[in-house]
Amino acid sequence: MVPGLLSDAQVCRTGRWIASLQLPSGAIPWFDHGHIDPWDHVEAAMGLSLAGYLEEAAAAYEWSARTQRADGSWPIKIGNDETVLDPGTDANFTSYVAVGVWHHWSITGDDQFLHRMWPVVSAALDKVAGMQTADGMIAWAEDADGRRFEEALVSGSSSVFHALTAGVVLAERLGRPRPDWERLRQRIGHDLRSHPGSFADRRRYSMDWYYPMLGGALTGEAARTRIRTDWDRYVENGYGIRCVDDQPWVTGAETAELAITLASLGLRSAAMQLLTDVQHLREPDGSYWTGLVLTDGVRWPVELSSWTAAAMLLAADAITETTPGHRVHRPVGRPGPVDCARCRH
Repeated sequence: MVPGLLSDAQVCRTGRWIASLQLPSGAIPWFDHGHIDPWDHVEAAMGLSLAGYLEEAAAAYEWSARTQRADGSWPIKIGNDETVLDPGTDANFTSYVAVGVWHHWSITGDDQFLHRMWPVVSAALDKVAGMQTADGMIAWAEDADGRRFEEALVSGSSSVFHALTAGVVLAERLGRPRPDWERLRQRIGHDLRSHPGSFADRRRYSMDWYYPMLGGALTGEAARTRIRTDWDRYVENGYGIRCVDDQPWVTGAETAELAITLASLGLRSAAMQLLTDVQHLREPDGSYWTGLVLTDGVRWPVELSSWTAAAMLLAADAITETTPGHRVHRPVGRPGPVDCARCRH
């Protein structure tokens, strides 16, 4: 798929490794005998779709459909035996199924799959829309009793923006337009671009640096300027990017996501270099370690993670545009008008 870096056989090997972790129920845990969360489960399913493991990917989405709660959400954390370990709701985790369904449908063109999954996507995005706070932002989570954590996160809100984009695209495909989702999407995008100080301060995390671009809320020259400004803060040449700026720890998924971001901005050479640098995390069976501590060369955490492997495949596709699935990581639409009280003061 990426000449000189990842061959088609290597991509298939990684897909086969992800599939080897899948439980009989269709769920895909973080790592062998690890827990399940709804975001990383979907990310792993996207890796399966891309690698050609379409039946396994469909089974993963069917698991999401079966386990969705009545309010449209999923528990934050589920055990390998599928007992609920954290019954709370994360807005980002819940919304991401829309991106996964968009990706699988883009690759397969399977309208029957889209029709089956539409109620799941619709319920999930409606749940997240209902987590809007009084100031118009999206609360990042709720506890088991429905009490909201009122803070909004840059990375989480950027991912919700991406999911709403997916929902709008799929709704139009089905002839069921959702202008309310589009309005919320525009509002989140406006806040990310114009009011970054309204979000919780998590700037030590590299995700808060690149996620507004990865999700498509920040594009063009403003996005490229943001990339240049903090490049040296997070990027470790030859290794990948730091998860947090104050620790010598590079992580595979974050590096792959930044490569996807760069590809979406037309910076493919830089994206290719990052993806090349982080292949030190790859094992011969196609699996990937989650991260590496640079000071002592220790793999940490000591896990081969399904979602890291999937992110590597998604980055390769974003760079090469091998499958139609790469389009889910390209910006859609333009900023529209937003009635913003902050802007009036």
